[in-house]
Amino acid sequence: MKPLTYEQALSRAAALCSGSEHCSSEIRKKLLLWGLSPTQSEKAITFLNEEKYIDSQRFCRAYCLDKFRYNHWGRIKISQMLRLLEMDSTDINEGLDAIPEEEYQEVLQHILEQKNKQLRDSDPYIRKGKLVRHALSRGFETHLILEATEALLHES
Repeated sequence: MKPLTYEQALSRAAALCSGSEHCSSEIRKKLLLWGLSPTQSEKAITFLNEEKYIDSQRFCRAYCLDKFRYNHWGRIKISQMLRLLEMDSTDINEGLDAIPEEEYQEVLQHILEQKNKQLRDSDPYIRKGKLVRHALSRGFETHLILEATEALLHES
């Protein structure tokens, strides 16, 4: 692919950000891929931030809600992924706070119930271990998982 000029790359980045939420690190990678120098990339990122094409708080909030509602990820996994995207910890925390607590508990309960239906083990100790590991892999907090598994296994 032929490298783009600064104006072309900026226009393409603005169009990309207009269509969906993107963070600075994603756009920076795109700009470098399109042939801009690191200096030009930073200049473009600054412009996109000033014009509100890129907004870290808005991105974190949307990312947290989407990954929670559609992928059923827990707060730990979401925050790890946002750190990989080089997001600020205050923005991450604000995004995580946007997740309704009641809905969070319901999703955890739903995940555990679905996994519990799939398990064939009759030993409650093995069953609980598998449930806990499954919820941990989804990024939920240990204390919430333990409370939810206890409640679920006592119902059964």
